[in-house]
Amino acid sequence: MNLPISLTLLRIFFVPLLVVLLFTKGENTDLWAVGVFLLAAATDLLDGYLARRRSEITTLGIMLDPIADKLLTSAAFISLVELHLIPAWMVVIIVGRELAVSGLRAIASAQGWLLEVSELGKTKMVFQVIAITVIVLKQRYPVVRSLGDVLLWLVVVFALSSAVQYFWAFWKRLDLGIKRRAPGRLMVMPLDKKEAEEKDVTAQ
Repeated sequence: MNLPISLTLLRIFFVPLLVVLLFTKGENTDLWAVGVFLLAAATDLLDGYLARRRSEITTLGIMLDPIADKLLTSAAFISLVELHLIPAWMVVIIVGRELAVSGLRAIASAQGWLLEVSELGKTKMVFQVIAITVIVLKQRYPVVRSLGDVLLWLVVVFALSSAVQYFWAFWKRLDLGIKRRAPGRLMVMPLDKKEAEEKDVTAQ
């Protein structure tokens, strides 16, 4: 197991710790939760950088990285709904998008190719990190409450737009694969033995 994959797994292990801190009522636990969350988010930048720099880009790493991101942000958003800090319907859209894209990646993987992370997807992740941080802190600092609402709306917008981009890329790749496999050909179903003999007699 290389270092980038180890960092990705570390991000997954941070998820339960983050949830515990978010639900723990105590002095400065919100600051601890933000610290853990930002540290976990930082591993997302670091694992990709190290993978490229050390030439350790692997299929496992490419598949694990978005899973770790989705677990981290989805756990945070669902926890914030339970804490009555954000509306549930917005989180349904965000988490639903994550599940849909994950399913799309699984289908693409079964076809033998991978969906690369798009720029819209990366932007969405940045807004998610900032939005979750601000929303967690808005009870301590009410002045950032409006900023948190705006950032959450931006997350929803980028979640939907990036989902459309992923589905469009998947459809184009799938359509291209179909054309390459059968360029201008009609599919002919094989005949059974009896039908084949009757066809030969007719042809004679």
